[in-house]
Amino acid sequence: MKLSNDNVCFNFSKTNAPILRTAAPASVTIQTLDCFSNQLRREEEELQSLDWDRINPATGPIYVEGAMPGDTLKVTIQEINLDSLGTVCCCKGDGVLGHMLEGDYLHVVNITDNHADFLGKYKLPLRKMIGVIGVAPEEGAVNNGTPGRHGGNMDTTMITEGAVLYLPVFVEGALFGLGDVHSVMGDGEIGVSGLETPAEVKVKLEVIKGKAPEYPILENEDSFAVIVSKETVDEAINYATELMCLFLEERSSLSRPDIIMLMSLAGNVQISQVVDPEKTARFVFPKKYMDKKEF
Repeated sequence: MKLSNDNVCFNFSKTNAPILRTAAPASVTIQTLDCFSNQLRREEEELQSLDWDRINPATGPIYVEGAMPGDTLKVTIQEINLDSLGTVCCCKGDGVLGHMLEGDYLHVVNITDNHADFLGKYKLPLRKMIGVIGVAPEEGAVNNGTPGRHGGNMDTTMITEGAVLYLPVFVEGALFGLGDVHSVMGDGEIGVSGLETPAEVKVKLEVIKGKAPEYPILENEDSFAVIVSKETVDEAINYATELMCLFLEERSSLSRPDIIMLMSLAGNVQISQVVDPEKTARFVFPKKYMDKKEF
């Protein structure tokens, strides 16, 4: 099953009409535009020409039959296949260092042999990841530039091939979408842009009935991570840490004080992004120190 990037939305909302309905489990290959809707694909392009109403498109939404409020949408990221070009930019007034710029700047970067050839000088190993991925929130519309409990623009480098993302379902059918793929990006995305790259993403969609996390939870081979977005980084870190403690209490025979001490010894607070309207942090904990190693 394949979904074309002709079908995109710029917010997550229960009012968005689904472009695909599928029973779960289902494998879907999703074509994505880059975060600029492929408007900046040549070095001579200028950011002033950008249509800012077409930022962060997500292909979708997909209606997953059987997904109901209170369930979990389990999303396994099976493959990310990149285009051969990516775009990176920085702009006056935007990002952590925007106050240090006098204008807008961009580069279009070749992607070959599992590297991004930045400035013809630096061969950066690819770090493929999905920036925007989520479901419709319970109420209202959340633009794709803003992360939250529904997912959205979490810009988390752990959302990559082989990872499993557990998203809370708020509306019937979940209304899932994704986009904003990066071929290279560091934690924080401090300049507002990673290496923005069109892609094809293959995912497996499943529904876990009667159980939903408060915020998205990510699983990879070695660890679980709780991903939280809040108004400030401090708030996001604190709440991600609290939710991980509660998550571990359900999967460990240890007392709460012992869990907290173990979290301090073996867990990691990590920053996903610091440039969106809500800031995103995650708490990552190794599975090997958990009695129960399943979601």
